[in-house]
Amino acid sequence: MDLRHLLPKLLQRLLQAVLVALLVGTLCFFMTRMLPGDMAYRIAAGRYGYDMVTSEAAQAVRVELGLDRPWLAALGDWWGRLLHLELGTSQVTAQPVLHEIAQQLGPTLRLSLLAMSLSLLLGPTLGVLAGLVPGGWLDRATLALSVTLRALPPFLLGLVLVLMFSVQLGALPAAGHADHGGILLPALTLALGLAAMSCRVARDAMVQVRASDYFAFALTKGLTPAQALARHGLRNVAAPVTAYLGVQLVMLVEGVVLVETIFAWPGIGHALVHAIFGRDVPMIQATALVLGLMFVLFNALVDAACALIDPRRRP
Repeated sequence: MDLRHLLPKLLQRLLQAVLVALLVGTLCFFMTRMLPGDMAYRIAAGRYGYDMVTSEAAQAVRVELGLDRPWLAALGDWWGRLLHLELGTSQVTAQPVLHEIAQQLGPTLRLSLLAMSLSLLLGPTLGVLAGLVPGGWLDRATLALSVTLRALPPFLLGLVLVLMFSVQLGALPAAGHADHGGILLPALTLALGLAAMSCRVARDAMVQVRASDYFAFALTKGLTPAQALARHGLRNVAAPVTAYLGVQLVMLVEGVVLVETIFAWPGIGHALVHAIFGRDVPMIQATALVLGLMFVLFNALVDAACALIDPRRRP
């Protein structure tokens, strides 16, 4: 892919990122302002504690942050700061939002990458093995397991893993990040849900490969089934599995918010939930913005990987 074809795609992704930033930030602003309750009281409670909040403290917060200003004026100020790449200051901690995001982005990326790696290790591997013998015991077992895992919401699956590995076996910590093993349970919670679907995608692709003419011709040339699979099968299976990663990214970004909250993992999803409770509008906008931009970035990487695997997708 030369520069002439690459540049329009980069500009398209950049425009998509700008539109995502404006749309996500604007929606978060209005949805936060429409939440029930007095925003000034919630922010004061986040600063001083629920037992220490008084009407005077809430009024001081309202005046300090300009919460009585018109909504459109406050939104216009946020748009102006965003054009200068400024995300503002947290209304609860009074710390720069960009500084807090920088601290939380690393744990979220580590969790996401580990979860995606585990899902690709488990799902497509079992799917290829199941597709080699359609209707066999492994095919039926992976189908039942995939349906079960997809039926379980992430928070329930996480609780099941905590009961199994933390309460019963005592092998892994149930929450937190002080121990190196603390990332395994949240990553496994995300990975199992993702692997459930990639397993079936890989299985169906493997069945199509086995029924194809080029695979049969490879066998007639004297290649063993293992050699035919390695030379002609895996690349053709990898193409639909890689393309399906774009769908999985939606579930990954959605699952990060729930899983980080369940396991007290100090990432962006965990910060988003706390910011919603505290009515911290700049923090809500920034965390949702970063999650949206992560989705755009990961989708761009998936498109590039699909173009490398499948020459037909190259311009």
